[in-house]
Amino acid sequence: MNWATNLPLPAVITIFVVGALVILVAGVRLVRLADELADITGLGEAVFGAALLGGSTSLPGIITSVTTAAAGFPQLAMSNAIGGIAAQTAFIVVADLAYRKANLEHAAASLENIVNGTVLCSLLAVVLLAEAGPDWSFFGVHPASLMILGGYAFGLRIARRLHANPSWHPHQTRKTNEDEPDTPDDNKTTRRWVLFATFALTIGGAGYLVSVSSVAIVESTGLSQSLVGALFTAVATSLPELATAVAAVRHGAPTLAVGGIIGGNAFDVLFVFFADIAYRDGSIYHAVGAEERFLVSLAIIMTSVLLLGMVRREESGPANIGFEGVLVLALYFGGVITLMTGFG
Repeated sequence: MNWATNLPLPAVITIFVVGALVILVAGVRLVRLADELADITGLGEAVFGAALLGGSTSLPGIITSVTTAAAGFPQLAMSNAIGGIAAQTAFIVVADLAYRKANLEHAAASLENIVNGTVLCSLLAVVLLAEAGPDWSFFGVHPASLMILGGYAFGLRIARRLHANPSWHPHQTRKTNEDEPDTPDDNKTTRRWVLFATFALTIGGAGYLVSVSSVAIVESTGLSQSLVGALFTAVATSLPELATAVAAVRHGAPTLAVGGIIGGNAFDVLFVFFADIAYRDGSIYHAVGAEERFLVSLAIIMTSVLLLGMVRREESGPANIGFEGVLVLALYFGGVITLMTGFG
């Protein structure tokens, strides 16, 4: 039983907003810690952004997808996961607007980010493959969920190896901001890890508030699970990525900004894995509909455009964000309008 369902709608909306604000504020505090810890651990901004920063800022989304799937709202769980990926990809353009030196995809030249983006497209394709394939499940879990888990781990391993021993390097220009490790005070390493974990747990708890209030909003208003998931919970639980990306570019760490979002997006596909386990009525892939398939396809196209931008590396373009930024925004808002008006 969802305790928030018994509350009046204004109280439910208040809980949702409070949870979103906590996610935003705590997410901002993670950036400087992540940049310092990336240097201390030797992982680099792109890998640390994908593995730890991306995973930590994804906690609200995980909790929302798992909680809503367990409550019997599979479309809300799936649209939260995939809608968050689309929203966070659009957030890269917002961070690009805050980075005035050059097009962000030009400055954040990183082989690891390209690898993570490729892995993301592959994992999203597995979701589409499962939705179009037979309705199989073993102990309530579809085999595709295990493929997603294994594919993510394999992609992370490749990115880590390439960081240590890259097979090629991006061409350096006067506007390239290469990830060069700083030398933070090692005496405060333990304190940094404690603070990092504290803020991560805080945004995870706020994610729970978002999840229970979103279920109550669906039940109280009659809005579709897909619409609430893609436009409300997805954006609310993705606020750390927006905050950390903008703060990272202002902190002079564009590679961390892009790596945190792309790596976080790849991690976010794991929401589907966790939601499939939490959903006990069979395969979650076959409990969703055309709206969720539309969102997955949209996320793949947006990520592909972003990858083209990272390979093309246009120094500047419209509003200094490059052709890929313009296309990503057009795709996202076009997708939102289609989702709101194109499905019965």
